[in-house]
Amino acid sequence: MTAVNEPLRPEDPLTRLKGIGPKSAQSLADEGVRSILDLVLHLPRRYEDRTLITGLDGPLEAGAWVLLRGKVAAVRVRRVPYRRMHIVDGLVNDGRGKLALVWFNQRWIHRRLEGESELFLYGQLREKRGGGLQLVNPEIEQVGEEGERIVPVYPRLGRFGGRQLRKLIEQCLPAANACVDPLPDAVRDRLALPKLQEALRQIHEPQLSGDPAERIKALEVFNRGATPFHRRLAFDEMLAFACAMRSRRAARRDCEGPRIDSSVVHAERICSLLPFTLTEAQRRALLDIGGDFEGREPMARLLQGDVGSGKTVVAIMAMLMALDSGHQVALMAPTEVLAEQHARSVTDLLSAAGYTVHRLLGSLPAGEQREVRQGLEDGTIRLVIGTHALFQESVAFADLGLVVVDEQHRFGVAQRQALAAKGRAPHLLVMTATPIPRSLALTVYGDLDLSIIDELPPGRRPVETHLRFQDSRPKIFEFVRREVEAGNRVFIVYPVIDPSEEIEAAALTENEEEIRRALPGVGIDVLHGRLDRSRQEEAIAAFRDGSVQVLLATTVVEVGIDVPEASVMIIESAQRFGLSQLHQLRGRVGRGDRQAWCILLADDGLGEEARRRLEVVCASNDGFEIAEADLEMRGPGEMTGTRQWGPAGFRFADLFRDRQLIDVTRREAAEYERGGELARMIEGLGVYHRIEVGWRGD
Repeated sequence: MTAVNEPLRPEDPLTRLKGIGPKSAQSLADEGVRSILDLVLHLPRRYEDRTLITGLDGPLEAGAWVLLRGKVAAVRVRRVPYRRMHIVDGLVNDGRGKLALVWFNQRWIHRRLEGESELFLYGQLREKRGGGLQLVNPEIEQVGEEGERIVPVYPRLGRFGGRQLRKLIEQCLPAANACVDPLPDAVRDRLALPKLQEALRQIHEPQLSGDPAERIKALEVFNRGATPFHRRLAFDEMLAFACAMRSRRAARRDCEGPRIDSSVVHAERICSLLPFTLTEAQRRALLDIGGDFEGREPMARLLQGDVGSGKTVVAIMAMLMALDSGHQVALMAPTEVLAEQHARSVTDLLSAAGYTVHRLLGSLPAGEQREVRQGLEDGTIRLVIGTHALFQESVAFADLGLVVVDEQHRFGVAQRQALAAKGRAPHLLVMTATPIPRSLALTVYGDLDLSIIDELPPGRRPVETHLRFQDSRPKIFEFVRREVEAGNRVFIVYPVIDPSEEIEAAALTENEEEIRRALPGVGIDVLHGRLDRSRQEEAIAAFRDGSVQVLLATTVVEVGIDVPEASVMIIESAQRFGLSQLHQLRGRVGRGDRQAWCILLADDGLGEEARRRLEVVCASNDGFEIAEADLEMRGPGEMTGTRQWGPAGFRFADLFRDRQLIDVTRREAAEYERGGELARMIEGLGVYHRIEVGWRGD
C-alpha cells in the first residue's frame, strides 16, 4: 500500500490525487485516463498568455485573435427558423469598453454564461453586418485564482475541464521526473532531442522569455505544437508505431501462407465472368496479389483507390483464386449494409463460377447463424461475408486461406488479426475506400504492402460539386424535383438523426416533414443506423427499384450503396464532415453514365476556414488530392482526424506537421531490428504510447 506522503509515481492510481475519489476516478477511467501517467500525457491544446489581455479601449482589427477579460451581459438566444439555427449573442464589458459577442449553432452556451461575474473570452474579431466588430464563437473560461500568466488550456476529460483539470494535472507533474526515458542517450543526442522528463515539464509549464515580443513568438510555436518538446513526444510515438510494424512483419516472415495458384484466374476466365474490361491499374493490383500468393509467407496487402476505381472487383478476383485453389474465404465489412452490398456484388460475379455466398451477420436468427458456423467449421461453406460476427470465438474455419477486410479504418488492428488468427496463417487483403496520402499510408499501414488503383473506369463523368447556403433551399428543392421527374434518384444526407443540445446541425428527423412538404408526390424514405436490419433493407430496395426517389439518410450510405440511377447527393450541414468523408458521400452518385451533382449545403455563420475546406471538395474530384488537403488543413494539434486512416490513433504526432519524422523513425526501427533491440524498444516505448503489437492478434 502506498504511503500517503510518498511522492507520486507515474503508475499510481488517480485516487492518490487530492479531490479524486473512486467515483471521479471511474469517470476519468471512462475517458481512458487511469493513472497519474495518463494525466501527465494529457497535453494542452493551446496556451494563453494572460499577461497580454486585449483592452477594449485600444485599436482592434477584424481578423485578430484576442483574449478578453470582462463581464458578459445582455445574453439572449434567438432561433432563426428559415436558417435552421440558433444564435446566442451578448456584450462583454472589460471596464474600458464594450464589444458584441455572438455564438452560432451553440445554443447551450448561454447556460455557461449564467451567474458568472467575470470571464476570459478567446476568439477572432470579425466585422458585423452594418459596421462594427464582434467576437465570433469565442471560447470561454472562468476567472479563477491563477492570476495573469501563461495558462495551458486542456481538452476536456468528461466533466473535468478548465481550471479544475489544470489543478489535477499540476498535482501530477512532479511524477514526470520519475518517468524512465526509453531512448538511449546516444540516440537522443544524435537526433538533438530533449530528455523525456524535460519535454513533459516544458509542455505543461512553458518557461518563456520575459520580453513580451519574444514571448509572443515563443508562444506561437508552442500553440503550433512545433517545439522540440512536442517533437520529442511525436518522435517517440511514431517510433513506437514503426517498431510495432517491424515486429509484425518479422513475425509474418516466420509463417508459411496457404498455397494459392494465381494462374487459375487467367485472362479468358476473367473476361467470361466480368461484363467489362479491367483497367490497367486493376491488372497491376492483381499481379501484385498473384505474386504474394506465389510466395512463401502470407500476403498482407493494402489495396487502396479512389471512389469507383474498382477495388471490390480486384478483391473478388483474389477471392476467386483462393476458392479455386481449394481454400475458404472470408470478407469482413464494418456494417451490415455494406456486407449485404458485397454479398450482392460477389454473387453477381462468382455464382457463374459455381460458388455460393453465405452471410454471417449479428441480426440473423440464431439458428441460421449456427448453421453458417457449422458449415465453416466442417468446410462445407467455402465463402462467407459478414461483420464483426466473423471474429467471435464461436466461429471456426476448416481451411481459411484468404481474409478480405473492407473499410479497414473502422476496425482495429487487433480485430483484423483476430479474424486472421482463425486460419493457420491466411493471406490478408485490406481495402480502404478512403484515399490516403502515400506517406501516411506507409506510416499507419507499415505492416502492409501497398497497391494503389489510380485509374477510374472509362466513361465515368466527374461529379459537379457546388457549395450552397440556406437561402438556396427553394432552388435546390426545385432542382431535386426536376431530377426525380427525369427518372433519377436523390440522396439527402444529415450529420445526426435527432436534434441535439450539444451539436447544432441539421437533423434528419427535424427536417423530414419539411422535405415531404417541399416535394409532394415524390417517394421519400429514411435510412439510418437506428432502424432494424429489415427496415434498412426495405428502404434500400425501394430506392434501388425506384419506388422511392429521395432517400433521407445519415452516413450509413457512405459506402456500400450502389444505385446507378442516383444523380444528386445533397449533404446538409456539410461543414460538420471531414473532406474525405464528403468525397466518399459524393461517390454514391455518378456511378452510371449520367451527369451527377453534389450539393454541399452549409449552415449560415460559416467561418472562413470552414468555407475554404468545403471549396477544396468543390474544386477537385481527386480523392488523393483531397486527402492531402484534408491532412494539411486540419492544422497542428487537431489529432483526431488521423484516426480515420488506420490503427495508429496518434495522440502526439501530427502526420502533416511531423511528416519529416516518418522516414527517420522507420530507419531507427530498422536499426533496432538489426541490432536485436526491437522487443526492448517496444516494451520501453509502450509504457507511454498505446501501440498494438503482434501478428495474428498475439
